[in-house]
Amino acid sequence: MTQEELKAASCRYHEEPRPGKLVVIPSKPCETQDDLSLAYTPGVAIPCTEIKNQPDNVWKYTGRGNSVAVVSDGTAVLGLGNIGPEAGLPVMEGKAVLFKKFADIDAVPLCLGGVFNEEGKTDPEKLIAAVKPIEPTFGGINLEDIGAPACFKVEPALKKAMGIPVFHDDQHGTAIISLSGILNALKVVGKKIEDCRFVMNGAGAAGIACAEYYVSAGADRAKFTICDSKGVIHAGRTDLNEQKKRFAHETEMRTLADAMKGADVFVGVSVAGAVTPEMVRSMAPGAIVFAMANPTPEIFPDEALAAGAAVAGTGRSDFCNQVNNVLGFPGIFRGALDTRASDINEAMKLAASKALASIVSEEMPEEIYKTLTAAYPREAALGVFEGKCPLKSTFVIPKPFDIRVVPRVAKMVASAAMETGVARVQINDLDAYEKEVAARIAAALK
Repeated sequence: MTQEELKAASCRYHEEPRPGKLVVIPSKPCETQDDLSLAYTPGVAIPCTEIKNQPDNVWKYTGRGNSVAVVSDGTAVLGLGNIGPEAGLPVMEGKAVLFKKFADIDAVPLCLGGVFNEEGKTDPEKLIAAVKPIEPTFGGINLEDIGAPACFKVEPALKKAMGIPVFHDDQHGTAIISLSGILNALKVVGKKIEDCRFVMNGAGAAGIACAEYYVSAGADRAKFTICDSKGVIHAGRTDLNEQKKRFAHETEMRTLADAMKGADVFVGVSVAGAVTPEMVRSMAPGAIVFAMANPTPEIFPDEALAAGAAVAGTGRSDFCNQVNNVLGFPGIFRGALDTRASDINEAMKLAASKALASIVSEEMPEEIYKTLTAAYPREAALGVFEGKCPLKSTFVIPKPFDIRVVPRVAKMVASAAMETGVARVQINDLDAYEKEVAARIAAALK
């Protein structure tokens, strides 16, 4: 499909047969006079009174327990930048579609205006003040496409102020999915995460969040080198924000090319073409390259592999090992909502990464094999999905259409929520719960 054909097809998709990608469908019948009297006046006064008398009844008599607000100000939309809340609305509608299709969660896009300073950038205090009052309506908040450094202040403040999960997917989604791939890639090359030297190109929301998350998973902060648009983040720089300062070391390295010499893992969340084959050749044997800039990566996977990388990943769906956030947030919120968790904490995020990593090492059921073969014929022809343990250099991250993904992530996230004391509902049989989630999603997809 040419660029012009894509443009025409996408505009038609969003415009016809009715504008947008979402509709509201009642979950109860409203066909008779009796139905109407229960749905609205006078019958609706009864659950209202029940909730007033016992606030926890809101989870029993409303859809709050299955609802997520997708909140954005449109300042850091993937591949488009600061385009504003109106222009960001199609993306947030799309996110809501994925919540519903992959996890049967009712998500509502909320693109907020009036939260900017005189320079047109996000005013964190205004955004925080705008989001806090919506807590009584939703079971969780998914922050989306909010630019750095504001996002580093917004999420922690809302997590502290609100009693429901708050999750900035641009930061943690990329971190969770990429870590699952890195953990499996390290198995392929026979290395341990604590021994590896990491190079991160990109020090915005995703880059800093990935680095901090890898450290929480066992990586050594002292072995991280992060680069931004000005080069290596080092102790001699005076232009660093608090997030970057945590990774500023004494070093003679100044450029990305310097940093990549002898590195074990490269992670890119930056700009197209930032990495050359020569840089990859300078890395340590068994190098792992996750170049996730979209739509054009820092280096294409085939180039990285030709230059000596052992495993390559990207953000694109037309190559092996795609880091796709849809592998994370549906199952993470499913598990958080079903345990009525007050937070999505570090243990829950790590549980999600380990859930994704575990799937790749399991023998693939015939039904899923057929589904993935049909969805990814090129990779199937290369034998990507073959083997009693399918884990290999071309398959370190599961596929979004693998129906095991959301139930497994939900199960392990729910388990971590209960273990860390943030769950307000206990699930006694997690294996049965995984099967229930799988059945629920299968029904929603029909």
